[in-house]
Amino acid sequence: MPSARTVPGCRTTGRTPTAGPPAHRRTSSRHRTRAALLITALLQPTVAWLKRRGVPRGLATALTFIAGFVIMGLVGWFVVWQVQDNIDSVSSRIQEGITELKGWLLKSPFHVTEDQINHIAKNLQDAVGANTQAITSAGLEGVTVVLEVLTGILLAMFTTLFLLYDGRRIWNWVLKLVPSAAREGVAGAGPRAWRTLTAYVRGTVIVALIDAIFIGIGIYFLDVPLAVPLAVFIFLFAFVPLVGAVVSGALACVVALVTQGVFASLMVLAVVLAVQQIEGHILQPFILGRAVRVHPLAVILSVAAGGLIAGIGGAVVAVPLVAVTNTVVGYLRSYSREQALRMTPPPHGATALDIAPTPPKGADPQD
Repeated sequence: MPSARTVPGCRTTGRTPTAGPPAHRRTSSRHRTRAALLITALLQPTVAWLKRRGVPRGLATALTFIAGFVIMGLVGWFVVWQVQDNIDSVSSRIQEGITELKGWLLKSPFHVTEDQINHIAKNLQDAVGANTQAITSAGLEGVTVVLEVLTGILLAMFTTLFLLYDGRRIWNWVLKLVPSAAREGVAGAGPRAWRTLTAYVRGTVIVALIDAIFIGIGIYFLDVPLAVPLAVFIFLFAFVPLVGAVVSGALACVVALVTQGVFASLMVLAVVLAVQQIEGHILQPFILGRAVRVHPLAVILSVAAGGLIAGIGGAVVAVPLVAVTNTVVGYLRSYSREQALRMTPPPHGATALDIAPTPPKGADPQD
């Protein structure tokens, strides 16, 4: 056999080059850091409020950290409990809804026959059977996914704790890494960027909470099952601008359709659209105000780019990242302009007379 060619100057070691960590682990690590930053931005005002009331920094951090994660854990447990408690009734209602949908299709003007419906159902069953091995392997990999999720939660919790307690010292350490010529500008941009991020997270939480409460109340009075879990999903999806509202609203409408019928689904759609109109025209402008000034086109493009690059986590952090970047760039532009004016020598001679706000003594004001 002919020998393989080698590149001149290189030596073959017989070992394959080692690759870096897997892409999904690098992505999950970035997601943990982003989640920790968002949670810190949400909890940090509470720490500051407690410190202003005379509570020591360590105690204020511990109280805020424990209360915040306990509340999030209780909400997650409540959602899981509600789903498990209602899964049997929802399954029976879904079966009834499928039967009613089949009857409606047979009587509809679309001329659908029972053989066609049975053929579609058989194709779905065959597709599920053909992918049984893939489904089983995905279930076996679920243990690894759960372990990775738990590890990510713990890392995010510890990162949040240190950011809450020692955030100012960490920021001062970061400033030491910046070149001295740019350190003053970065030092001024950092607090403004943090205020923008805090305002965004706090405003989004308030808007999402209002959406979840009012849409949840509407779903509850329409007797749609899983009203509380659906309200929680609406709250969580609200952190993905534009896309999240569409997905959560569509999920609520689908659940209403298969469990309560077409009329209930249309009523849920009306409630979702009404609340979202109130959010877009009243809640967003008044709650977020001018803290987060991002054009709607920039929101759409940033969410799309973030989703393509990093999935759901990228879509969540895309808009706050754009808002923070907008704040930083605007401040640095103003800062550089001010520095340029400071470095400009003052006018003198004839130039000073030309730009003087008042004419010199003895001169005609019209001249």
